[in-house]
Amino acid sequence: MNNIVDPTEKQRAYAQTSQANFYAQALEISSKFREDYKSRLNVVKAAQMPFERSPDGLIKHIIHEGMNTKECCLDIYMQFFEPGKASGKSRHLSEEIAFVVEGSGYDLHWDVNFDCKETIEFSWAEEPKRFEWKQGDFIYIPPYCIHQRFNGDSSNDARVVVMNSRIIKPMGFDWFEQLERAEGF
Repeated sequence: MNNIVDPTEKQRAYAQTSQANFYAQALEISSKFREDYKSRLNVVKAAQMPFERSPDGLIKHIIHEGMNTKECCLDIYMQFFEPGKASGKSRHLSEEIAFVVEGSGYDLHWDVNFDCKETIEFSWAEEPKRFEWKQGDFIYIPPYCIHQRFNGDSSNDARVVVMNSRIIKPMGFDWFEQLERAEGF
């Protein structure tokens, strides 16, 4: 084995540099996480799901990283739309899926274009694509697509359950922007 390793490289590998304790710290953090995890919620009762008047409109958090649940990968909320009202307009790097619980309406999606040059350059379609939805439908929003949701019914409420992955945040891609606020929020 000694004759396989170049002596200069071996010397560089053992050169004196600063010392770290990263591995031991990671073991300690993991141990604390596993202990804390035992006390997290398996079941979230309806009364434990807080409402929020957000820039995207009225939402009820079903699962959120701030709610002390055992779910560590998804954020899930219910979005409420009064007749004829819309969400805010946003974009985020994670995909989004939604399930229409009640009502009917449509989404507008401005597709993203990007180019990897010296830096990543993004642009969005000038005109949005329109996607009609109704109770029981599933809606898909691609990564970093600008989107806005509308209750197309002037007399009935709409409710949509929205799911986003929070996995990409710790990977360094917490790119989330509110481009327009929902009316009245």
